[in-house]
Amino acid sequence: MLVVIGIGLAVFQNLRHTKLSDTANQILPAAVSGQTTVQPPPERVSNPTDIQGVLAWNTAGYPAPGNATSGTIGHDHVTGPVTYAVTPPVGGPHNPIWMNAGVYTKPVPSERAVHNLEHGAVWITYRPDLRASDVSKLVDLFKKQSMISEPSDGGRSNRFVDLTPWVDNSLPSPIVISSWGYQLRVTSPTDPRLQQFVDTFRHSSTYSPEYGSPADGIPVQTGGQPAVNGSSKANPAGSVG
Repeated sequence: MLVVIGIGLAVFQNLRHTKLSDTANQILPAAVSGQTTVQPPPERVSNPTDIQGVLAWNTAGYPAPGNATSGTIGHDHVTGPVTYAVTPPVGGPHNPIWMNAGVYTKPVPSERAVHNLEHGAVWITYRPDLRASDVSKLVDLFKKQSMISEPSDGGRSNRFVDLTPWVDNSLPSPIVISSWGYQLRVTSPTDPRLQQFVDTFRHSSTYSPEYGSPADGIPVQTGGQPAVNGSSKANPAGSVG
């Protein structure tokens, strides 16, 4: 309980200075329901970057023309929950409707977060027992990232970063940052490789399967309303899908 309270206070202090929505107004992205899809384990491949420790999986055929090869991470849209082969997921089947990128203080549906990865977002997850001071540093890291223009989404811009706790301490490292097909596991929020990962994979024409797609713009009852907004404009009210 003290950890949860600490996380809330840490995030709230950041909000006081940024004049963004507070945790009381946070709306989590809608959960998914229906038939479960089990992701086949994708093929591990060598790290194509000079960032030490990056884990990589087969993304051959993407971006366009999108012809998957054997072992490639699939892009199928499914409406129900997905059992992912990697924790946290680095791609695979996902919900047709993504989530509004930003900082959430509670776990989010992986099926929506994975759709964000497809659009070029990076997803920072952390164990729920991570110290509140470390969570605050991750929020600061989030806020340092530049806003990226989204011409296809009504003139919004977004940081293309999701920051959320994982559902439990099964996370393979205290802090994990993922993009579509790539992942880095670290123990400290000040590890310089976190920023290197963001710089390499976020909204990348090389690594983002659907480069140019937005990371927000979904009505908040479906796409969520973050505790710290990643978007330059408020997302619409209501729900969809």
